[in-house]
Amino acid sequence: MEFANIEWQPLSRTGFVAWLIFYAVILLFLAVHFGQLTLLDNIHLVTHEAGHLLFGWLGETLGLWGGTLLQLLVPALLAMAFVVRREIPGVAFCVLAFFHSLSGVAIYMSDALRQELPLVTVGAPADEAQHDWVRIFSQLGVLPHAIQIGNTFRLLAWIGMLATVAWLCWRYLQQERADTAGCSRDS
Repeated sequence: MEFANIEWQPLSRTGFVAWLIFYAVILLFLAVHFGQLTLLDNIHLVTHEAGHLLFGWLGETLGLWGGTLLQLLVPALLAMAFVVRREIPGVAFCVLAFFHSLSGVAIYMSDALRQELPLVTVGAPADEAQHDWVRIFSQLGVLPHAIQIGNTFRLLAWIGMLATVAWLCWRYLQQERADTAGCSRDS
């Protein structure tokens, strides 16, 4: 079964307009605060820290990467669950959450050189917290390029968020066309 040919559950016009307004407000808010972490990023922070603890059982390297892995994996898996259920709003919300989370990761990546963001840690005193991306980029030998890498991921995140809203609109228009075609055949 192709993703484009899935028969989705219908989305009401009211629901579509409400989701569109919600996404417009969110994207406007994020654009105004471009390049900054916002209160919305705290949603992902809990999952990020849990990822360090969860993946830490599999070794130091996975423990280090685990925060970002789980932070991105959770909305991706939730999106897949909504695909299985064929629920357009759930897929769009979770995919947008994935790309919003990626935007936060990008900001964290870009901060690796300046190290201005406050760090959060679980199980260690705050003064012992280490910047994930300083360690990751240092191990990969790309720390001097942290800002460029972060900006690239931020661009991908914004493209993904905008594409998600475009997909929601496209799905709704496809549904409307199908409904219109079905009505004209019934006449």
